[in-house]
Amino acid sequence: MNTTDRTPADLLRSALAADPARPLVTFYDDATGERVELSVATFANWVAKTANLLQGELAAEPGSRLALLLPAHWQTAVWLIACSSVGVVAEAGGDPAGADLVVCGPDELERARACSGERVALALRPLGGRFPQPPAGFLDYAVEVPSQGDRFSPYAPVDPTAPALVVEGEELTAEQVVERARADAARYGLSAGSRLLSGLPYDRWEGLSAGLLAPLAAGASVVLCRNPGRLSGEDLDKRRESERVTVTAL
Repeated sequence: MNTTDRTPADLLRSALAADPARPLVTFYDDATGERVELSVATFANWVAKTANLLQGELAAEPGSRLALLLPAHWQTAVWLIACSSVGVVAEAGGDPAGADLVVCGPDELERARACSGERVALALRPLGGRFPQPPAGFLDYAVEVPSQGDRFSPYAPVDPTAPALVVEGEELTAEQVVERARADAARYGLSAGSRLLSGLPYDRWEGLSAGLLAPLAAGASVVLCRNPGRLSGEDLDKRRESERVTVTAL
């Protein structure tokens, strides 16, 4: 963490400079048994590729509005920081009809069709797999992102005081997102090396913060759990132990 960081993308750059090899996001889907662990460097690579897709093929620019219709998932976390990298306003659970572009999972395809701009769909399959058959009217993220560049440079500087995130009807600037994330990190007692296990959804600030932003602001890491209700109390305790969890948000 660097005290001069003013955007979520800045927080990631500082994490990359400090220790690129350390774990940043460990993801579980307890409906499928999937487990994925991403180091800071691997996560940053996915962010760069996604930001290049946004800025290039999708022609997004600072101020563009992106309806983010995705669950708590490691790929959603990537999209959040990619939006910050470009200056795109991520609207968590936003109305696709009023957005410039939409990114959705397989359960939100019909709703996402209301967007008249670019539409991207994620299969949310293990290992970032593609759709067996791409949904009509959508780009398949897993098909489009691998060929994107591994380094990203925005065409225009991102303004930290411009809108960056809309969640629960509240619009936040990039600076406000970082400030809130730092405050939450302090409230959770996070520091470098902390491991926060989150089973909270990404359509609320609390879930976005616990599931990515607060750990990122503190130099900590997150164990992000989708469908945690399928776990017994004993299984959850075992996960906390095996993942060296220090803080839990459920």
